[in-house]
Amino acid sequence: MFRNAWPCLLLIALGTRSLDAADWPAFRGPSNNGIAAEGETAPVDWGPEKNIRWKVSMPQPGNSSPIVVGRRLFIASSEDEEGLQRSLYCFDADDGNKLWTKTVPFDRVMPIHKTTYYCASTPACDGKRVVVWHGSAGLHCYDVDGRPLWSRDLGEFRHMYSYASSPVLHKGRVILHAGPGKRVFVTAIDLATGKTLWETDEAGEGSDRNKAGKPMGSWTTPLIVPVEGGARIIVSFPLRVVAYDADSGKIVWTCGGNRHVRGDMAYSSPVFVGGNCFVTGGFRGVSMAIRLGGSGDVTRTHRLFRIEDNPQNIGSAVATGGYVYRANAWGGTLDCVDPATGKLKWSERGKDGDYWASVVMVDGLLYATSQKGTTIVYKPNPKQLEIVAANQLNETCQATPAVADGRIFIRTMKHLYCIGD
Repeated sequence: MFRNAWPCLLLIALGTRSLDAADWPAFRGPSNNGIAAEGETAPVDWGPEKNIRWKVSMPQPGNSSPIVVGRRLFIASSEDEEGLQRSLYCFDADDGNKLWTKTVPFDRVMPIHKTTYYCASTPACDGKRVVVWHGSAGLHCYDVDGRPLWSRDLGEFRHMYSYASSPVLHKGRVILHAGPGKRVFVTAIDLATGKTLWETDEAGEGSDRNKAGKPMGSWTTPLIVPVEGGARIIVSFPLRVVAYDADSGKIVWTCGGNRHVRGDMAYSSPVFVGGNCFVTGGFRGVSMAIRLGGSGDVTRTHRLFRIEDNPQNIGSAVATGGYVYRANAWGGTLDCVDPATGKLKWSERGKDGDYWASVVMVDGLLYATSQKGTTIVYKPNPKQLEIVAANQLNETCQATPAVADGRIFIRTMKHLYCIGD
């Protein structure tokens, strides 16, 4: 269903701004890779009573990560434990004052796992409009002052682990991996009007489990990779990795290999490194690297390796200096991977629990936040784990930090923090 709430010409009079280098406008930052813009800085040391510029309470626990554009911070949260009221919040990034809230009612209680929460998707903003996906409760677009622009009902997404994929913006389009559920698809929607530009289905064996009765599903956020004459949208699905033409939505290539004995799961987003696409499957699944540039089924021609039995990886990795740096759950290891071979350069136990948040990088340092709310700051060193600082908030955290204008914003299960020197 398409509901156009405000004429698009209204945007001309809003006095909005364009993005700049200090913004963190979507999940995993300005370039969709977890790396802050060049010249950006961030604090290295903090604690519950140190370098906390402000903190505000959140209505419910959640995994949605903050984004920051100018003085506005956006984040999604449920208002209740059943997910019947799903909201987008806007705070003043400088002082934490709430500027507005937009709540979408929903008439059904959807299944959810005890470790996941409603409103797990992270918003995206182009400086004029902000879009948030509430799963079965729809895709919604507002101007940055909270005026509704359009809403889309994309169907029901029922899964025992709920939903988590985040929208990304590309050339005035919302790119969304809509799933998991009985119907899974990738779509491009015009950010200004809310109209579907293309939609490509991904076939599967079921919404929760495969034919063998093992769990299956994908919660990955699309990766956009520029290529000559356009761009590719790469999504890791339960059974394969798929690359789409960004303009038409047509499948350019596919690579099989995500299926493994414990199930068909994909949590973390693909990583682009050295001209290749590196992926890690969920539930201690496989890791693979795919050389870009092929067409059709490239499993035999472009897959560089396939390695079984990786660490349980939920948060997305960062690639820098030709290596991939991951933070893992189930053992709480930090590791460095050679993406040319898939072999570990090193793997070390982090501090204070497992890692669900994605790694981010700013000013030459990596930041990994554990479930216990401790952020390890370390150097991207392929020889060894070189920790610079370990910063505790003493609150459970499963959301990825945002970095903007010299500050770090962290969402825990209880609060939203702004950290700055």
